[in-house]
Amino acid sequence: MTIAFDAFLAVDVRVGTILEATLNRGARKPSWRLRVDFGPEIGVKTSSAQLVDLYPPEDLVGRQVVAVVNFAPRQVASVRSEVLVLGVPDAAGRVVLLTPERAVPNGGRMY
Repeated sequence: MTIAFDAFLAVDVRVGTILEATLNRGARKPSWRLRVDFGPEIGVKTSSAQLVDLYPPEDLVGRQVVAVVNFAPRQVASVRSEVLVLGVPDAAGRVVLLTPERAVPNGGRMY
């Protein structure tokens, strides 16, 4: 399936820095509740992310991540997930985060 370039541009993918990672209690699959700083234009947003298998909280705080910031919020257990942090599966199906290869300003848009 192909999409028009305008459809791709409608997805707002930005970089943010994880400020906090705590357990999302009650989630069906083990997940972290992340607070992510996307800079002054977007601010701090919350996400529920299934990263427990590979990332302890101390490895997440301070890490930059790539996320979709313009999806409608979803309720995941007790967390109102406002952004979708992006990752890809490894050979075992565990989520590996997509991150910039060097530090960039929070809020930077992917293009």
